Amino acid sequence: MNRTISSALRGSVVEEEVALTTLELGRACRTSEQQIEVWVSEGVLQPRGETREAWRFHGDSLARMRLATRLMQDLEINTAGVALALDLLERIAELESRLRR
Repeated sequence: MNRTISSALRGSVVEEEVALTTLELGRACRTSEQQIEVWVSEGVLQPRGETREAWRFHGDSLARMRLATRLMQDLEINTAGVALALDLLERIAELESRLRR
């Protein structure tokens, strides 16, 4: 997620260089490790690492996960819908950034 969208959507600064495990990300977002696996399979989250045990999520993943969780809970959007909504929000932010130049 680019800095423009992540700053606008989360409302606070998240350390970009933080590397969270699946368990740590789940605790930070109050969600299960299984849900994180679903988000990874849908492309919502893109961890670094080859295996599930080696996955590491950075600060932008934390903000993206929190937004995904809110969309799913508050608006009752399914997993595929959340992935699409996040992609569209990023695209809007990119276009708005271009217009400001």
